[in-house]
Amino acid sequence: MSAVGSIMTNTGALQALNSISATSANTNNLQTQLSSGLSISSPSNNPAGYITAQGFTSQLNGITQAISNANQGVSLLQTAQGAISQQIGITQQLNSIAVQAANGTQTSSESQSLQNLVGQLTGQVSTIANQTQFNNISLLNGTFSGVQFQVGANEGQTQSLSISKMTASAIGMNASVASAAVFKSGTASSGSGQMTVGTTTPATVGAYTAGTAKIIGNNGGSASIVSTTGESAASIATAVNNVSGTTGVQAQATNSVVLTASFVAGKSLNFSIQAGSGLTGTIGTAQNIAASSANALVSQINGGTSTSGISASLNKSGNVVLSQSAGQNMILNYSGAAASGSLKSVGGTVATFSSTNKNAVIQGQTQLQSSGAFSVTNGTAIGVKSSSTLDALSAINVSTTSGANQAINVVKYALAALNNQGGQLGATQQAMTANINNLNTTSQNVTTALGVVQDANIPAVSNQLTQAQIQAQAGVAALKSSTQLQQSYLSLLP
Repeated sequence: MSAVGSIMTNTGALQALNSISATSANTNNLQTQLSSGLSISSPSNNPAGYITAQGFTSQLNGITQAISNANQGVSLLQTAQGAISQQIGITQQLNSIAVQAANGTQTSSESQSLQNLVGQLTGQVSTIANQTQFNNISLLNGTFSGVQFQVGANEGQTQSLSISKMTASAIGMNASVASAAVFKSGTASSGSGQMTVGTTTPATVGAYTAGTAKIIGNNGGSASIVSTTGESAASIATAVNNVSGTTGVQAQATNSVVLTASFVAGKSLNFSIQAGSGLTGTIGTAQNIAASSANALVSQINGGTSTSGISASLNKSGNVVLSQSAGQNMILNYSGAAASGSLKSVGGTVATFSSTNKNAVIQGQTQLQSSGAFSVTNGTAIGVKSSSTLDALSAINVSTTSGANQAINVVKYALAALNNQGGQLGATQQAMTANINNLNTTSQNVTTALGVVQDANIPAVSNQLTQAQIQAQAGVAALKSSTQLQQSYLSLLP
């Protein structure tokens, strides 16, 4: 406290000045909040609040960029899906052409014209795959693999995508079939295949060895198939198809064998024939055959197809082809020595019927098929190779009836590959869209939280500014009043 009557130190004035200074600083701060709308414009305003606000701001910036990234990803996916939709449309046309060509009513020139059209369409499928790009990034030529989309504000919040090669040479039917050797005679095997031949009764050694095969699909799923020696191709196919939902691999059973017969004038080739479920189990009823010519043999067999379950036809060489459409076993029992015959598969070894070699069980062939590559562990147990090979869409040929039939199957699996890839892209887009929606919600909530921390309360600040302005006026009045006493002391001077 200053001495009474001092004119050197005016304590009241000093106090008024301090008050005016504090009020002025507060007024400036309040005016800054009103002009900027922020209660925290620098760390000095609120250090803890400033750190929290910066954390929210960083998260919000990351979320905003992640939303942009995800939207670009959706655009990329839509580009790829649009191209695949075009490929599917073209492949559907190929399916119609293959079915048309398989009808057998086409002339050779018409068939060749259809094949020319097929070549153009398969070329267009490849062109689309090679030319589809997004921001100069190729999508369908097989190079788009393991691409990462950053769809979150933090490290690790990513989504990866790979797109398979979608050219006509890369899609089609992946298949695994039996090896070329097809006969087993007694216990002496000429190779893993489809037929057993015994002496008086069907042999106990079959084309399918007792064992377990494991199918590993392109989708990563796997399943085991257990086989027995008396297995039919039909039963193997059924077992494979029962687990196709896991492996993505389907099976088609066929059973066809060439019967070459040496007919003797005035004598007949005598045997019975029926379909069977195993080496001893039967399905059809035995049909007795006594034919003296190949034509008569075909006629008799086809006349009893509904009974025996077996049909016959003549091939280009004039030999009889026996078939069981469902891939069931065919059981043949030779019953005479007046004429002789033999059985063989196309490209296979001949097994001869005679007075001492009378019985055979033809077990058929199972072909595994898939739109993607697959492998088979211990494939000999079900009579197939250990890995699949691709019958590509680009290689289909509809200029012949047999080629058109094969093309129908290849096109079916090519469509499956395109549809599977399109479905994967669609699922990825759905996931990315859901992520965008979640990011938008998070952004809204973080923005609200940031506003709570740093936004100025305008009504409250306006009220505080009014109070500060009044305090400033009062401080000036107090300062003016504090100088009056010192001025009165001057009147005492002589």
